[in-house]
Amino acid sequence: MVFQHAECLGLGLELQELLMKKFMKTSKESFHWFGNSRTWLSFTQSQSRIQWKWFVYSCSLCNFDISLDDFLSPPTITVASHEHPWMLISRKMSFVCDFCGTDGDHSPYFCATCHLLVHKNCISLPRHIMITRHRHTISLSYSLRQNQVEDWMCKICYKEVDINYGHYCCPASCCRYIAHVRCATDKAIWDGRIMLEGYDERSEEVVDEPWNLITDVVKKIRIGELMVASEIKHSYHDHNLRLTFSGKTKDDDSQCDGCTRPISTPFYSCEQCKFFLHKGCAELPKETPHPFHKHLLTLSNSEDEYGNSWCRACGRLYQGFSYRCYEGDCRFGFDIQCMLLSDTLEHPSHEHSLFLVHNNEGTRCSACFSRLDSRDVAYRCMKRCDFRLDVGCATLPLTAWYKYDRHALTLTYSDDSEPSQLYCDLCEKEREPNDWFYYCADCDNSLHLYCAIGDLPYVKLGNKINSSGHRHPFTVVKNIWNCPPCKACGEVCNGQALECKESECNFTVHWACHWSVL
Repeated sequence: MVFQHAECLGLGLELQELLMKKFMKTSKESFHWFGNSRTWLSFTQSQSRIQWKWFVYSCSLCNFDISLDDFLSPPTITVASHEHPWMLISRKMSFVCDFCGTDGDHSPYFCATCHLLVHKNCISLPRHIMITRHRHTISLSYSLRQNQVEDWMCKICYKEVDINYGHYCCPASCCRYIAHVRCATDKAIWDGRIMLEGYDERSEEVVDEPWNLITDVVKKIRIGELMVASEIKHSYHDHNLRLTFSGKTKDDDSQCDGCTRPISTPFYSCEQCKFFLHKGCAELPKETPHPFHKHLLTLSNSEDEYGNSWCRACGRLYQGFSYRCYEGDCRFGFDIQCMLLSDTLEHPSHEHSLFLVHNNEGTRCSACFSRLDSRDVAYRCMKRCDFRLDVGCATLPLTAWYKYDRHALTLTYSDDSEPSQLYCDLCEKEREPNDWFYYCADCDNSLHLYCAIGDLPYVKLGNKINSSGHRHPFTVVKNIWNCPPCKACGEVCNGQALECKESECNFTVHWACHWSVL
């Protein structure tokens, strides 16, 4: 079956017959129509070759080919973003596009007044856009004053911007933001909206607006020169929450109901319900932009009846608060730990700064060695070292606790110990020398990553988890003493595990094994 655009239907009866007979060649004056979508055709008398996709016109006398796109391209184009008309140069020629700075090999458009050569697709580049990587509107420019920015480094890919060609830069006097055209208009960063001339981007800065908060202040106290909310009413809890500035909770295993990390001061709490929120989690905005996604994200409290969701950035199951996209069919969700990341990252595992990359197909994380694909976001070294860090590894806690150690264990990135010494003090299994692990130098204790933090580090202890492999919900527990065996594999459930508390079941299982339990 052959499908054609409406404009292709107007090519004439003779050409229509040729479209249906893809490998036929019929003469029309000195041009021929080729319907083989993979045919290699000669373009010039110097025998340079170009591989055309779909149909082309060819002059056998001149050894000249022209694509259907070029054949149908108008000889002149006028667009609102440029004050002069663009004229088509319909021939084979090498050029560098003055707008995007990349090479072209045929049929550019030319502005005779500005002396600019551009790709056809670049003619329609918008003059002003908003992207996820910058809080101001950025504008297309192809003339930049030498003192307008401090350096020519693209703030998206961190490669140098050649200011002799087009680029996007921030017109704000206090800002020095610059980016390649292709980087700024990447569909992962820009949602396609075009900002009108004179647009005030401050209307998009919703984060600090009072209507964008999810708490109401009930009481305030003065601390030094600051007035601080000592009691609040939060949208996601029925009772008022009171502020604690110092000290500990009655339960050392208490976790924040927002980010599910261990609670630490300052925090708000409801002692009646054992509901805790870090002060920062209590002050999260209802809506916020983020470099991970091109649409505005909305704060959410749960995804299913037990509040379980999968983070689109790190791939982990999490509970508590999240930010979700409700634009079209996106439905992306990000946990709070991932939302705290920005488009650049300083991580102690690497000596250079890292920057956010959206398409990581064919690469691997340098920490866990997992293969990344085109949908994964990850961080890459600005100095172009062969180093990438996926979001899951970038958000690992820098410290963890072990039941037999009174010190905090530190996230450690390599181990040069003898191979015979490479084992985990919790599960007593071997460790790989290049794998990250948690370590206490004072007590010489070493633990695998997930032996230290558990398989479900972002799920609150005592909460429920549904499983398609079992008819009852599981309760998340942490076994420290008298650890039971796993119902599936028979090994000890040491540390975090899942427990079915129903009387007819009453068993414990590892997270990795729970799919096989009926």
